[in-house]
Amino acid sequence: MKKFINKVENVVVESLKGMALAHPELEVKTNPHYIYNKNLSKGKVSLISGGGSGHEPLHGGFVGKGMLTAACPGEIFTSPTPDQMYEAAKATDTGAGVLFIVKNYTGDVLNFETAVEMANAEGIKVTNVLVDDDVAVKDSLYTAGRRGVGGTVIIEKIVGAAAEKGYNLKDCRELAKKVNLNTRSLGIALTSCTVPAAGKPTFDLNDNEIELGVGIHGEPGQKRSEMESSDKLTEYMFDEIFNDKNYTRTIREWDIEANDWKDITLTDESLKDGDQIIAFVNSLGGTPLSELYIIYNKLSELCNKHNIKIVRNLVGPYITSLDMQGVSITLTKVDDELLNLWDAPVNTPAIKK
Repeated sequence: MKKFINKVENVVVESLKGMALAHPELEVKTNPHYIYNKNLSKGKVSLISGGGSGHEPLHGGFVGKGMLTAACPGEIFTSPTPDQMYEAAKATDTGAGVLFIVKNYTGDVLNFETAVEMANAEGIKVTNVLVDDDVAVKDSLYTAGRRGVGGTVIIEKIVGAAAEKGYNLKDCRELAKKVNLNTRSLGIALTSCTVPAAGKPTFDLNDNEIELGVGIHGEPGQKRSEMESSDKLTEYMFDEIFNDKNYTRTIREWDIEANDWKDITLTDESLKDGDQIIAFVNSLGGTPLSELYIIYNKLSELCNKHNIKIVRNLVGPYITSLDMQGVSITLTKVDDELLNLWDAPVNTPAIKK
């Protein structure tokens, strides 16, 4: 293992310290760890997300005006703890309440649910939304149901803009659910990643072998296959996303009025000919931008074939898996409301507009 680290046990803390020095508009706390925007606006809903480190710039890189209010980083590929989320909520709530944006991984879900109850007991108005946009698998080593992946970035940008415009807590939650139900993603890995604590690749791939539908922690996907051309792989990802229909699941949501959990059933909005979309081509860490544009070139052709109009795009490394050579595609169907919020100003370490 060759990495620019000092001691394995200090990777997250030293990274957070460096981030605080590089971005003085943010405040970084340790024990427990969380990052928040120091420029809090009275009466604005606080948006908090988090997850294991190793996916940078997710989530800390998206803290700032127009996106997240705070982020809670766990250890590498390890869920943050409830006290991180609770302390972040206390530090950032200005009276309008707190929305927890949670990727669908079992540890994240359980810990954020505990944090919801802790914050509610403190008198903070709070609720949650689940992100589960990965069409590759409906259950994995980490999840009950689909994984939350690239759609997290889209949700944090759109709902962040809504919070800036004064949407209330319930409206922010419903908007996040709307984006999630209109978003689908799929990833492919050419290589594994190396977690510093393990010191070796998470899984082994032969020289001409790839993982289709890989998770952002290196979890297995749909199948392993022989390496093919970029166009063939892009076509595979597009087809899996486009042909995914009517995924229905039941999730737990905190009822703001009743101060208790309730089960709700949701069904995705299927992508179809004639839709307008945001197209997000993402590097999983080790894929260069030149290759992402080759994929985007083919993706644009496939969308045109189906009369799907790409009205906005995002290309680059925004939700990574350490040093994994891989790519994911995320497609989000948008209407005028979502498009206007996507276009709203944003100023974070990773995205500025």
